[in-house]
Amino acid sequence: MTDVQDRYRQVSKGFDGAVRAVAADQWEAQSPCEQWKARDVVAHVVQGHRRVIAGVRGGESKPLGDGEDPRQAWEEASRTVDEITADPEALAQEIDGPVGRMSAGEIIGRFVTMDLLVHTWDLARTVGADERLDPDSVRHAYEALKPMDAMIRQPNVFGPKLEPPPGADLQTEFLYFLGRRA
Repeated sequence: MTDVQDRYRQVSKGFDGAVRAVAADQWEAQSPCEQWKARDVVAHVVQGHRRVIAGVRGGESKPLGDGEDPRQAWEEASRTVDEITADPEALAQEIDGPVGRMSAGEIIGRFVTMDLLVHTWDLARTVGADERLDPDSVRHAYEALKPMDAMIRQPNVFGPKLEPPPGADLQTEFLYFLGRRA
């Protein structure tokens, strides 16, 4: 197992739990992300996974279709990214990422897992599921994002950071840093 695969599996397990907690009538529930419903959160995560998959394996990255089952789309995308994380050649492959070309392993390890972690909380909060995030994953993502503070405040990335309550735990600090009220 690779380090990237270990981190991905840890974080995807939490998102998978949140996806499985979505009841049939909750897909249109408002998420903490102003313009997104529960389905939109999953669609965003699936789209990010599909971009990596298309970059590594070829083909086109398609958004979640209107008639597509978000739970099934997540399961397929997650399974495929997990397969990629087990293949050293696939991880080394240079693909287009959010800040230019880099290895698939770096994109999964730095961006996909961080995005998945944040949206695990968003989806869990939306549907009343367990909002606790893996502490090591939170620490890793928070430390990676702090130096990118100015960059992540751009439109359609993260909102303005908020001041966490006094004595906040690391997860709460992290979420407030990303503009979420825990």
